[in-house]
Amino acid sequence: MCRPDHFAVHYSINVWMDPGRPVDRDRAVSQWETLRSTYERLGHRVHLLDPRPGLPDMVFAANGAFVVGDRALGARFRERVRAGEAPAHRSWLEGAGVGVREPRAVNEGEGDFAWAFTRILAGAGFRSDPAAHTELAAVFGVPVVPLELIDPRFYHLDTALAVLDHDTIAYYPPAFAPASRELLGRLYPDAILATEADALVLGLNAVSDGRHVVLAEQATDLAAALARTGFEPVPVDVSELLKAGGGVKCATLELHHPNTAEEQP
Repeated sequence: MCRPDHFAVHYSINVWMDPGRPVDRDRAVSQWETLRSTYERLGHRVHLLDPRPGLPDMVFAANGAFVVGDRALGARFRERVRAGEAPAHRSWLEGAGVGVREPRAVNEGEGDFAWAFTRILAGAGFRSDPAAHTELAAVFGVPVVPLELIDPRFYHLDTALAVLDHDTIAYYPPAFAPASRELLGRLYPDAILATEADALVLGLNAVSDGRHVVLAEQATDLAAALARTGFEPVPVDVSELLKAGGGVKCATLELHHPNTAEEQP
């Protein structure tokens, strides 16, 4: 995670961002601190990446890489204003003993790539290039499932889909092209389908450890559906980050462990 010391909305690179709308940085920091302490309360260890001036979106740590075990595919941001985040993530990961493959194609890390234990669900359509899917397969040696995003409100995969455990995902079907919806339906027939209201507060921008699901507190229908399915929803308020099109998952780069349900934010 990366503390939002420099959080701001000075530009617009997604439909959520309005530079004319006031941002309360102190509130963003307070909400982020609550999210961090929530992970720690649930028993997870949280590593910190130092924030850097001039990179207001660095709080969205999920976009900096895709990590499984001791391997990572680094990020290559589509927008120049975020390009400086990639080397910061690479430096931290290499210092932690993770081998980082430098990408050729544009990809925005866990923003568009979701570890699903036996496969990687990979989004494209707005940010990450489909060519990055070939790089993913080469680095991690597991099948990559391409998914096409079609609604600009859900510009990253992690705004429209969350992996909950080995067998279960939650997603918002209208965010995906018809062929991708059909594919997800075949792969995950018991998926939880989010309402539009919950999708629009980025309720699917969530983090699951296989039991607890940390998600936006405004996503009340999704929380109820999770509870009915046997998960334990853990609501948090990250509404200030939503002003930049981010939420719980955006603020969290998970260090995935191959062949196990254990995750460490």
